[in-house]
Amino acid sequence: MSNRSRVPIQSIRVSSGPAKKVIFPRVKGIQDEFVNYMNSEIVKQTQQLIDQQVGNMPSSVEEMYGEYEIKNNQRQVLSLTLSNYTYHVKAAHGMTFIKSLTFDLKTKRLCKLEDLFKPGSDYINNLSKIIQRQIDERQIPLISEFKAIQKNQDFYIADKSLVIYFQLYDLTPYVFGFPMFPISVYEIQDIINENGPLGRLAENN
Repeated sequence: MSNRSRVPIQSIRVSSGPAKKVIFPRVKGIQDEFVNYMNSEIVKQTQQLIDQQVGNMPSSVEEMYGEYEIKNNQRQVLSLTLSNYTYHVKAAHGMTFIKSLTFDLKTKRLCKLEDLFKPGSDYINNLSKIIQRQIDERQIPLISEFKAIQKNQDFYIADKSLVIYFQLYDLTPYVFGFPMFPISVYEIQDIINENGPLGRLAENN
């Protein structure tokens, strides 16, 4: 697989009536143990979102819609988000959760946030300072004081940016939506793992 090649993706749809459908991606046409692992992790995360929604409310599900977005599919980095919107009977409004998966096809691993940075680098503090600055500059309304990201904070990679995000109600009011904080790879180039996904995407060639 070349450095710039994209993995082929197909959409898989699971539905149980017009108001309940979940669509998730599947890497197709490649017979490879790691590809099988990627597809397995995608299915597992999709199911975890469904289970989270079903188990969160005592009332029955009236509407459920799951979808995905491919955020990056180049330079042997596949990063995607999976979302699930569910409305329960008599609820004030529906609830959406987003989770993401980032795969490094070169090293054949599912990346954690810490894998993107040099060992020993204070990536938590560095990213938190950038996010605090964005909160101030964008005048983002908070429901609680932002102190720092978590070690396992949700993220995805989009082209030459690392996007840190929070779930609904974690940081901002529901009406604000999902707080997303895009960070250019060049802003954190001194701490990124040069042999990892961010290092690869920062290359100009």
